[in-house]
Amino acid sequence: MTTTTKLDSLGDSSKKASVITLSSKAERGVSNWQRSFRRLRQHRMAIFGFALLAAIIGFVVIGSLLIPESVANYNDASRKLQPPSAEHWFGTDQIGRDLFARSIWGGQMSLFIGVTAVLLQMVVGTAIGLIAGYVGGVLDALLMRIAEAMLSIPQLFLALIAVRIFAGTIPDFRFLGREFSSTFVVMILIIGLTSWMRVARIVRAAVLSLKEQEFVTAARSLGTPTRRLLMQHILPNCFAPVIVSATLGVGGAILLEAYLGFLGLGVRAPTATWGNIIGDSYRFLSSWYFWFFPALFIILTGLAINFIGDGLRDAFDPKSLK
Repeated sequence: MTTTTKLDSLGDSSKKASVITLSSKAERGVSNWQRSFRRLRQHRMAIFGFALLAAIIGFVVIGSLLIPESVANYNDASRKLQPPSAEHWFGTDQIGRDLFARSIWGGQMSLFIGVTAVLLQMVVGTAIGLIAGYVGGVLDALLMRIAEAMLSIPQLFLALIAVRIFAGTIPDFRFLGREFSSTFVVMILIIGLTSWMRVARIVRAAVLSLKEQEFVTAARSLGTPTRRLLMQHILPNCFAPVIVSATLGVGGAILLEAYLGFLGLGVRAPTATWGNIIGDSYRFLSSWYFWFFPALFIILTGLAINFIGDGLRDAFDPKSLK
């Protein structure tokens, strides 16, 4: 009897232990963000994109620490259009400037323009999408008709008109000891303010769905102010599609700056970008090294960002979260 009782008690205790163990495991939940990042880590092309983009950023950042901007802007007509050599790894341009140094500093400016323009695009597009989706009515219709009207006009055409109008309104300036062309600021504003429409439509669609959800209705019934409701309850749930759109937008912004630079309407000297280096080379196409290296960096950057954007889109797709 005693032995049986002890065995029963041991069996009961082991059952309790197993129940406790199972319950403790069940309490460990995984959020959608954790699932998304886990899927992103398993996306091989996205990882390749991150590695490639990190290499490009490392090239321009570390290179700018080793090579001063004065080297990139120094010209010597006696060495113009020299092919790649041990002294000038990427060759020289039409006035004898070192293309390796200019690719470093031009890449820094191209990446900065792309990221800053997309940040402006995100702020403007998210704000308009939030207001249009939450308020609705006449204001929603007005804002969306403006967005659709701007989407019907090619962005490059809008940018060309804006550059013509605003290029001479801002003087050249110095910042942190560096001299910047006025078109540097104009380019950021133009690219950002002519590409907010898609972000606004994405955010509006998300808000129209979210504002009918139970947690938003509960927060509204508790008297939550509209500003707090938008900032703390609705906006965080719009981040995933906005992040994907913004990531893909960086590549588009860099390409648009390159288009304008090739047409001679981009950032002007003394500020170098990959786009205006290619723009300077159109009369010297036989000197392949003049345009090849900045074009290669633009292609690789766009490729890396598109890989990252595809990975983010797959990772944050709610239908594929597992």
